[in-house]
Amino acid sequence: MRGSDQGDKLHAGRREAAVQIGVRLHVEGDLAAGAEVPLDPAQAHYLRNVMRRGLGDAVRVFNGRDGEWRAVISALGKAKGAVTAEAQTRLQAAEADLWLLAAPIKRTAIDFVAAKATELGVSAIQPVFTRRTAVTRVNADRLRANVIEAAEQCERLTVPEVLAARPLADVLAAWPPGRRLLFADETRDGKPIAEALAAERTHAHEPWAILIGPEGGFAPEELTRIRALAAVLPVSLGARLLRADTAALAALAVWQAVMASNA
Repeated sequence: MRGSDQGDKLHAGRREAAVQIGVRLHVEGDLAAGAEVPLDPAQAHYLRNVMRRGLGDAVRVFNGRDGEWRAVISALGKAKGAVTAEAQTRLQAAEADLWLLAAPIKRTAIDFVAAKATELGVSAIQPVFTRRTAVTRVNADRLRANVIEAAEQCERLTVPEVLAARPLADVLAAWPPGRRLLFADETRDGKPIAEALAAERTHAHEPWAILIGPEGGFAPEELTRIRALAAVLPVSLGARLLRADTAALAALAVWQAVMASNA
């Protein structure tokens, strides 16, 4: 199939989905009845050229602070646009304070993890460089674009914060008191993750973080430093050695299944 045909089919699929659930955009401006909120050039292009929307068409917007609003397109040009909020459709709701700390992996995989972690409810994504991390650079702007798109599609009312990549040692040295840390321990010294989390249900309301190491695993000195934290929970993800992207999503899914229903 030609590339243009594939692109046309992709856009057609997105248009069909938008008809069913409505176009939904994350915006930066404050939302209130009658407030006009500017769109960035990419959003204007998306509405005008991909979704074939025009003045007066309805969209849904959210900013992570003011809930979700029904809005209409009040301006739309080639590189700019605006929407005007009309009525609130959902109130802002509290969400779990759950960080994902993960060693960077190759581009396609880290983009996938960022999008799926957004769907699985993380509040922040913190890339961490470990002794055995092969990837040395992280494109934070691209990751943020991925999490925004995922939040728009999965009906979240917030967008996870994408933090600047830092050495794991620096993150651990500044670890905030009171934040519990679950880490995937490839040495398998930890309890099975579901069993370990079941014993922690009374802490479901507290801030949490999940730490996933690189493909080569944590270095011994890193394991020592991680285990020295006051509120650390080493867990096993099973008998098989998982890829880093698989481990991240497996840990997040189990945390949500065990803890979110109690939060």
